[in-house]
Parts: sequence; structure tokens; C-alpha cells
Amino acid sequence: MNGSGTPSALTSADDPTGLQSFAVQLRRMNSEFNRIAQEFAHAQGLHPTDMQALIAILDADADADADADADAPGEPMTPGRLRKQLNLTSGAVTACLDRLERAGHIRRVRAAGDRRVVHLEYAEQARSLARDYFRPLARSTDTARGRFTPDELTVVVRFLREMNRELVLLRQDRG
Repeated sequence: MNGSGTPSALTSADDPTGLQSFAVQLRRMNSEFNRIAQEFAHAQGLHPTDMQALIAILDADADADADADADAPGEPMTPGRLRKQLNLTSGAVTACLDRLERAGHIRRVRAAGDRRVVHLEYAEQARSLARDYFRPLARSTDTARGRFTPDELTVVVRFLREMNRELVLLRQDRG
């Protein structure tokens, strides 16, 4: 995009800022993140869907920014929001949450203002387990961040926010 909402011209494969180069780098990064997440899921005996649910619950717990979730920014995760976000049936979400709760990864907590509403929380013991497992990834991320100036990082974060916004719009257009 060139800022006006129209795609920028496609450029050759050797252009480091061209669309093809971006696509390759984003796919590689996504693949590496997925491998690490899959290894954690396997070590914990979790299904890939369980892992997606855990990430969604963790992000909802940790992120009060409006950019994080266009559906309900800063709101606690609920089974209904999780169902919509992961594009699952109610039964599939219930089965997933049952597995995660039995394994000690999440807690279902009734909302104080309306006891009919259930909030999903990442259990503290499981959060600690995940923090320990993903600490090397955090260190690697921090090492990579250290190679950029604050101004460069501001642009990177802006790009990632815009990319995430476009992905949400794409998913909504298809749904």
C-alpha cells in the first residue's frame, strides 16, 4: 500500500523492499514462529487448535490496545469471541476449553457484573511454564530489536500493525 489504500507497484524479486521480498520474509518468520509453537504444543500434549486458543487468550489478557483485536479491543476473552476468532463451532470450542482447563492451562471465570458471562484466563502456572519455554525466543527478539534504532523500530511496529489490520480485514471479507 502506498498510504492511499492502493497497492504499491510490484517490484522485482531482488528488490529488498518489493512485495515478493516481503512475502518471503513474512512467510519465513511465520514458519519459524509456528515451528516453535508446535514444539511447545507437542511437549504439552496440546492440539494445534489448543495452541491457537492459548495464544488468543494470552493476547486478550495482555493486550488492552485497540490494535490487538478489532472485534473487541481490550476486552477479556470469552468462549464466543474465541469461537469467532478461531472460526470454530461452539462444540469444538467447548472441547478445546475443556482440554485446556483439565491440563491446567486456563481458567473459566464468571464475570462479576454478569454471572452468565464467562471470561477465559491463562492460568498463572501455565503462564509461567510458557514464559520459561519461550524465554529464548524473547531473547532472540530482543537481540534483533537491538540492531535497530528507535525510529526504525517505530516504522517496523507501524508496518506490523498495518499488516495485522489488513489480515483481519481479509479474514472478515472472506467470512
